[in-house]
Amino acid sequence: MRRRDMFRAVLAGTGTFLGLRVVRAAAAEPTRLKVAYHLSDLDKVNFVLGNIKNHYEGTGGKVDIVLVVHGPALAAFKSKGISAAVSGRFAGLVQQGLEPQTCANTMHGTDISLTDLLEGFHAADKGGVVKLAELQSQGYAYLRP
Repeated sequence: MRRRDMFRAVLAGTGTFLGLRVVRAAAAEPTRLKVAYHLSDLDKVNFVLGNIKNHYEGTGGKVDIVLVVHGPALAAFKSKGISAAVSGRFAGLVQQGLEPQTCANTMHGTDISLTDLLEGFHAADKGGVVKLAELQSQGYAYLRP
C-alpha cells in the first residue's frame, strides 16, 4: 500500500513540475503584436508610413503589420511618378515585414492594376473593408490614423 501512495505522490509531483514549466515558458515568450493599419486618405500617406516606421522601431520589429489601402490613397502608391521619399520609405517598411494589401474594388474602379503599384502589394480580392474585418477577427488590432 505504501508503494502505491509513493507512486501517486511522485506522479502528482512530476505532473505539477511539468505543468509549471509549460506556464513559465508561455509567460517568458513575449506575445507578438498584430496590427492592421487602414489607409484611405491621400493626405495621410506620409503620416501613416511614419506611424508604421515608429511602430516597428518601438517594438524592436516584434510586430506583424498589414497595411490595407483603398480609396484615394491608392493613387499615392502607383510606381510611375511617385516621389522618391515615399517609394524609399515604403520599400524599407516592406523589407521590415510590412504586408501591404490593396482593395480590389478600388483597383477596378480606378483602373489600377497590381503591376501599376509599388512592389509588394497584394490584392484584397473581397475588398479592403472586408480584409480589415477578417484581420480583426484574426486578432489584429485596428488602427486608422
